[in-house]
Formats: sequence, C-alpha cells, structure tokens
Amino acid sequence: MNLIDRFKYIMKINQLTASAFANEIGVQASSVSHVLSGRNKPSLEFIQKILNRYPKVEASWLINGNPGSKHNLEFALETKESNAQADVLEPRPEKLARVSGDKSIERILVFYSDKTFEEFQSMP
Repeated sequence: MNLIDRFKYIMKINQLTASAFANEIGVQASSVSHVLSGRNKPSLEFIQKILNRYPKVEASWLINGNPGSKHNLEFALETKESNAQADVLEPRPEKLARVSGDKSIERILVFYSDKTFEEFQSMP
C-alpha cells in the first residue's frame, strides 16, 4: 500500500469523498484531487493536517506504511464506532419554543436525500 492508497483508505473508512476529505483536513479540494491523481506529491503540511484531524492515525504508518504499536484495523474499527455514535439523534422536543414576540413556529418540513420527508407541527 503506497501513500496515496493510505489516504484513500482513511477516506474509505470514514466514508468521505475527496471533497469532504479536503474539508475535514482544511485544504482545497483541488489539492486532494491532485495528490490522489499523482499530479502532486503531498506536502509536509498536507500530511500534518491529516495527522492533526485523525489523531488515531500513526505518522509512521501514514508516511512509510509501517505498522505502529496499534494495528490499523483497530483504527478503522474505532473510527467506524465513533461515526456510528455521532449519527445518534437527540430525542425530539415535545413542544416547539416561541421564536419572538407574537410569532411562533407552525410547522417544519425536513427533506431527506432519499426523497422522503417528515413534517413536524407545533402543538397548540
């Protein structure tokens, strides 16, 4: 596995597109695209941003492919578990709060990417 493959591995484990990965590490999408395509080599700053954003990734593995004290499968499992925990939603409030003055929320529509929606109406 080469350096680019390790970047792609991190993206795959975290279910990120190149653009989302760029946002996560704080670089322009074109930078990630150029590195992944082999047009540019990653800079030290680029690698540092990955290591800062993903502290469970070991520098020796990322740079050289050397397994460190923890196996990288452990990293993958921990990352997936933390993503699953982040997906848990807060319970719905029973009643909507007033916005301002004599205005109040009447209803809210939430549209999902699978083309479904939910409607929430305030209780009188």
